[in-house]
Amino acid sequence: MNYRSIFAAGLFAGRTAIVTGGGSGIGRCTAHELAALGAHVVLVGRKQDKLEAVRREIEADGGQASWQVCDIRDEARVREVVAAVVAGRGRVDHLVNNAGGQYMTPLEAISAKGWEAVVASNLTGGFLMARECYLQSMQAHGGAVVNIVADMWGSMPGMGHSGAARAGMVSFTETAALEWARSGVRVNAVAPGYIASSGMDHYPREVGELLRTMRQTVPEGRFGTEAEVSAAIAFLLSPAASFISGSVLRVDGARPQARMGWALQLPSEEVRQRDAVRPFDGFHRAVTPRLFADQETGKPA
Repeated sequence: MNYRSIFAAGLFAGRTAIVTGGGSGIGRCTAHELAALGAHVVLVGRKQDKLEAVRREIEADGGQASWQVCDIRDEARVREVVAAVVAGRGRVDHLVNNAGGQYMTPLEAISAKGWEAVVASNLTGGFLMARECYLQSMQAHGGAVVNIVADMWGSMPGMGHSGAARAGMVSFTETAALEWARSGVRVNAVAPGYIASSGMDHYPREVGELLRTMRQTVPEGRFGTEAEVSAAIAFLLSPAASFISGSVLRVDGARPQARMGWALQLPSEEVRQRDAVRPFDGFHRAVTPRLFADQETGKPA
């Protein structure tokens, strides 16, 4: 089986795309889709073994990929990595700023060190990657950037450091779209809501039940798939989005619209299978997060 993208074959043929956080989760899925559409994908992350594993997957599926180990919070290393990609590939056409991370804790328990680490991962690192791709390639050749943020509208209780960083990335997205338009560069963001991604397996075991029940707060009554996020990213990178810049595309099943005082009526399983809302599972190598897997079926609970 190969990636079942809804986009035309060869859409990104001859293009070079950097995907940070490409060793797992949404980044891994996005890398697979872009490669399936013809791009050479440069996987960037902190763990070589994960990057190498995804590279092997992509090549086994007939795509092209390479990798660079990088902590995106390290300015000097970011500069080196982008320079290496430009030297090897000639230019950077697309950047998917997906790397990031956070941990669950109330505001009063977050130390200055913890706050700074999350902001560096989710805001500063993305800025550094985008800046270097612009200075070293896109300023001269144009390009498209997609920053991955989160459903932080109405706050992120329990992860206030991440919410603040993601809101900052939205502002950066809007500013970069304005300042870099003169160079033919588009900058947008994708905001995933509750997505059944491997990243959720990194949360403490004790919050597992909370995570499993969060789908009950989503008007569509389910979690999203990695492929649904990847499709949004691919669209924003594509020529079809040539007049879209400075925007945030939410992939969240209308979750931010849920309101106190409105009785949420979740759709039945039959309704959830209607064409307009049926889950899109285009990623042939997707793995269900452990905390969502039903012990009997292995499917999201």
